[in-house]
Amino acid sequence: MSQTKQKVMIVDDEVEIRQIVKTFLERSDYEILEVPDGAALKAALNGPQPEAVLLDMKLPDAEGLELLPQLKKKWPETEVIVVTGYGSTDLAVEATKQGAYHFLNKPFDLNALQLQVERAIEHKQITEANSSLRRAIATMPGSPIFQSPPMKEVLRTIERVAASDVSVLLTGESGTGKEVIADLVHSMSPRAKGPIIKINCAALPRELIESELFGSTKG
Repeated sequence: MSQTKQKVMIVDDEVEIRQIVKTFLERSDYEILEVPDGAALKAALNGPQPEAVLLDMKLPDAEGLELLPQLKKKWPETEVIVVTGYGSTDLAVEATKQGAYHFLNKPFDLNALQLQVERAIEHKQITEANSSLRRAIATMPGSPIFQSPPMKEVLRTIERVAASDVSVLLTGESGTGKEVIADLVHSMSPRAKGPIIKINCAALPRELIESELFGSTKG
């Protein structure tokens, strides 16, 4: 099964820059979306959502700082890396206030650019995982609070295993929260829309447990 490529949108009116960045990032298996100006970006907001956007501050028909809030309103999870040849501290601060993830001055090093793209996408994934986890916790009976460092580590483990297709064994004494953790793993897994079936194995007679778990055939 092929993995979906991560999308990166390049918003820049300079064709040469778009082509150079596109060619470089495609080597790392990104899917590149090219946008030449502000009008095209506004139209693109109705299309596929990218994981990251490289946004030039000076476009022929718009200012990047004017487009940034619109972009973040439509795609709040998408991380935006602002790129400009007219860099200043004030501009960087304002872009950050508007929701930009990072600020790069032209000319930029392509390896440094790729590193920022990777970090931006990783930040997006962590933010989404944390949001999913908070929603899962909030909807659970009792809304357990995971504040201590050991429990935060448990949450990080839940995030990792929930997305995978593996069996998970939870061990611990009675009352330590095994069922709570099981509910969280299910809530964050690809099977979250389906039911979670709970069976008290200790309550099943030994001679019936195999047929109860795996089914049986007559005869």
